[in-house]
Parts: sequence; structure tokens; C-alpha cells
Amino acid sequence: MPSLDEATESARAALAGYRAAPAWPAAPRPVHAGDLLPERALAGDAEARRRLRHDVYAVLVRAGGELLETLDAFFAAGGTLESAARALYVHPNTVRYRLRRISEVTGFSPLAPRDAFALRVALTVGRLDPVVPTQTLAPPVSKRSQHGDDQRQSL
Repeated sequence: MPSLDEATESARAALAGYRAAPAWPAAPRPVHAGDLLPERALAGDAEARRRLRHDVYAVLVRAGGELLETLDAFFAAGGTLESAARALYVHPNTVRYRLRRISEVTGFSPLAPRDAFALRVALTVGRLDPVVPTQTLAPPVSKRSQHGDDQRQSL
């Protein structure tokens, strides 16, 4: 390990992976902690949730809404490409292209069952734990809204 911080993080991930490994009985042994991200997230591992939220969900959001919409439609259609295309009113080749893009930007293929599970968990985590902006500034209050609020309060 290049640094003590990285060694600590590696040990945390290994312990979280050890606790989550029973949830994937068919996992190869040994299994890398990163391969257990969905199980770790479901077990309450905050770092796994953060990685799924930032490295998968946020990447899909930044890549464009059509990828999230396509992934949702694909999952809702039970993984049937043609049904997803009908639901989206697009050609099946469009869905194929978007699924390929999802795989490229996230590293998880919606067509592979294991990866699809990780993507589903990432979507859920991303929607439950939205990425918090680094700075939240209150919108400026115009004079017009201040007067309107004053008038309503005095009534």
C-alpha cells in the first residue's frame, strides 16, 4: 500500500466484503470487495453506497437522462429489449446502443445478470441518497417577494 490511508480503506473494504460475501453464495473465492458492492450497500456499508451513488448513478445522470430512462424501461420490461423499445417509443437498435453506452460509462452491463443487479442497487441508492451539492445557496429574494410576504403576514 502506498499510504496508511489507503491501507486503512483497503482493510475496511475487505471486512465489509467478508461480512457481505454470504449474500452471494455463487461468488468466486476469493472475491474482491469491489465485486460485492451491491451486497455491501445492502448490508449498510456507507462506502459501498457512496461508490454506487457516485461511480454509477451520478455517471448515468451526467451522461444524459435517456440512459436512466432506458435502464428503467429495460428493467421494467424484465430485460426484454424489444419491450423496452416499445415502452420508450424507439427502435430496438436505439435501446441496444443505449445499453452499450450504459456499460461503457459505468462498467456494468445491463445484459449480464450480476451487473444488472449492481445497476438496480445503484439506481435505488442514487435515488434514495441523492448527491448533495457541495454548496447550497439560498436563492436571492427579490424586493417584490419580500413585499408580498410582508402583506400576507400582516393580514
